[in-house]
Amino acid sequence: MIRTATLLAVLIVSPAASAQVLTGPQALGDWQTDRPGVQRKIAPGDLPAPYASRSASNPTRQVRRPANAIPQAPAGFEVKLYAQGFEGPRALRTAPNGDVFVAETWRGRILVFPAGANRPNLQGLQQPEVFTTGLNSVFGLAFGPSPEKPEYLYAAVPTGVVRYRWRPGETKPQGPAQWIVRDIPGGGHGMRDLAMSPDGKTLFVSVGSLSNVAQGTGDRPRDLAGFEATRAPGAAWGQEDGRAALLAFDPDGGGRRFLATGLRNCSGLAIQPATGLPWCVVNERDGLGDDLPPDYATSVKSGGFYGWPWYYTGANEDPRHKGARPDLRERALTPDVLLQPHSAPLGITFYDGEMFPKDYRGDAFVTLHGSWNRAKRTGYKVVRLRLENGKPAGVYEDFLTGFVLDDASVWGRPVGVTVMKDGSLLVSEDAGNTIWRVSYAGK
Repeated sequence: MIRTATLLAVLIVSPAASAQVLTGPQALGDWQTDRPGVQRKIAPGDLPAPYASRSASNPTRQVRRPANAIPQAPAGFEVKLYAQGFEGPRALRTAPNGDVFVAETWRGRILVFPAGANRPNLQGLQQPEVFTTGLNSVFGLAFGPSPEKPEYLYAAVPTGVVRYRWRPGETKPQGPAQWIVRDIPGGGHGMRDLAMSPDGKTLFVSVGSLSNVAQGTGDRPRDLAGFEATRAPGAAWGQEDGRAALLAFDPDGGGRRFLATGLRNCSGLAIQPATGLPWCVVNERDGLGDDLPPDYATSVKSGGFYGWPWYYTGANEDPRHKGARPDLRERALTPDVLLQPHSAPLGITFYDGEMFPKDYRGDAFVTLHGSWNRAKRTGYKVVRLRLENGKPAGVYEDFLTGFVLDDASVWGRPVGVTVMKDGSLLVSEDAGNTIWRVSYAGK
């Protein structure tokens, strides 16, 4: 049984923030400088040198949400508690007909809020249906092969991908799970996300690294050219073989191939509607200091190499691998949008709804889960990536804040984000195990 909450919806109207974009060192703040509307742009030239500050260990203390603690949104937006009582609500996906699926990761279940159904309990919160169970650490979800007329719901676990025959509008699969990929390396950064290409021909699967920065992974292959010929330039070896990459498969699980490498942990994956390109939000490495290196969101180029473990943010060499791969320096791509280091982005979705103001359409929302490797706490919010004619401007803006109580305590850690059929936004968080709905009520 999904536990229920006793809190009712609250309308948040936050003061509008200045439209000025913070750049340089001013763009690197902490939870005390977060507020809806604040815009930041981090450029590669702004980065400090490695070890400019000591590497911090600053884990959070997760506490019960106080009765008056509600996420803050920009003026004109309404934030309501949608559902709660889960065990690790993480990835969220909206089906073409409006069904909303939830990966309840810690309980190994997939839940569904049927489109159009209004099933509130006595406290006014929505009650999901249990779609299926028995999926250890389930995370990524996708519909396909045709994203618009799907026959299957795909789900990712740390070591593989399953799919369920399913008809939109139904709250149960039409049969048992079909394992279509079984040999993804497990452990380490084990949350696998999924996305289906718009033409329904390619299933993208993100696979995170096992380690922080691939130290002690073994000797370089004797035939490096031969190794990379079967994978992709920049693919790691040893215990990291097959990891830190975005993989591509045929919809039935065949045709395994590397789309891109050097992505330490593409923990969130989405398709940009305007271009059809996959986008990753990536958790970068730890141990180089408070403000290095930036996490990021980026479109993923076929055959692209994004640096890990030898380089970061383009051709910046990680000192722990000094001189190891000079051949890759010029290949290392600079990501599209740099995010505050150690923010831990976990989810991304593009806004294609009609409810929000017109300038939101085509932009992306990214959830920042928060990390332990920074002296002053950062992350723990939802940000908006500002795009101009479908192209990233490198600017991101605080959208949903207020999950941090003080320097040590947090009550919410955002993970999943999806656009509902009516154009509102759903956000999951796995500290208080809640889902919030953000709608627009202004002019």
